[in-house]
Amino acid sequence: MSQNDIESAKLGVNPLGAAYADGVGELVIKPNPDDPRLTEKVPGIDQDGSPVIASVTVERPLTLFLNGREIVTMMTICDYPEYLAVGYLVNQNMLRPDDVVTAVEFDDDLEVVVVRTERETNFEEKLKKKTLTSGCAQGTVFGDVMEKFESVKLAEGAIIKTSWLFTLMKKINTAPSLYLEAGAIHGCVLCKDDRPLLYMEDVGRHNAVDKIAGFMFLHGWSGRDKIFYTTGRLTSEMVIKTVQMEIPILVSRSGFTAWGVDLANQVGLTLIGRAKGRRFIALAGQDRIEFDAEHGEAADEPLELRRKGSR
Repeated sequence: MSQNDIESAKLGVNPLGAAYADGVGELVIKPNPDDPRLTEKVPGIDQDGSPVIASVTVERPLTLFLNGREIVTMMTICDYPEYLAVGYLVNQNMLRPDDVVTAVEFDDDLEVVVVRTERETNFEEKLKKKTLTSGCAQGTVFGDVMEKFESVKLAEGAIIKTSWLFTLMKKINTAPSLYLEAGAIHGCVLCKDDRPLLYMEDVGRHNAVDKIAGFMFLHGWSGRDKIFYTTGRLTSEMVIKTVQMEIPILVSRSGFTAWGVDLANQVGLTLIGRAKGRRFIALAGQDRIEFDAEHGEAADEPLELRRKGSR
């Protein structure tokens, strides 16, 4: 990503080519299961011993540098390395909201992405306070993230209608995706009302979240009127990252952890889990839910998804 790309991103122009405003349209970015870089065909046999050709997800190492210093190596499908890099730094509090990103440089051959900023960062101190979490691969949080929780104020007027929720489930679960093509993948979707806006996938759910966070940072999108959907578990890490993006509503097709629920209640985050077709459970922030549609009015999720189960 060049300097011109960064400047365009700050103005709300996609460095990959498209221009759009915050929250306009549907699926500004969506999965591309036809991208030959993201899957491979592998021969094998099935339960009857019959030959099969299976699509498998391709994961690659990506090493992130901040201002020339190595931070972390992540396993990723590497479809949006620039957004992943910036989002990782944002969610680890290595980038502040007022930081100016001067360049994001990705080298496909070296499998390296470099983020450059105007300000000297204090990542060395943060690395000393690193705490491993239950996220796949390299999910981490820092002590100062937890210290900020008491002062976090999510949008009080935000709502989610059950009709929106049922519509989102249908749109997300029927959209072409790597999950439907090959599995072994997590998905995260940024939504507004009943419209999915950004749909990112990766082998680790934290990577998919970070891609969305990076996009939001570079394009100046607010999370205060958004809904966040994930296929992953509603853990403390997922709650923390959602709150850092100032998104007041978090939805998952999977279940909860106790600490995730406690943190959501602490900051007033609406937490909805086990959302599949006509069903869901809310364990925090229930006052934001408007019951404007009976669950019987919603279509159940596709048979293919029900057979696959949770991701």
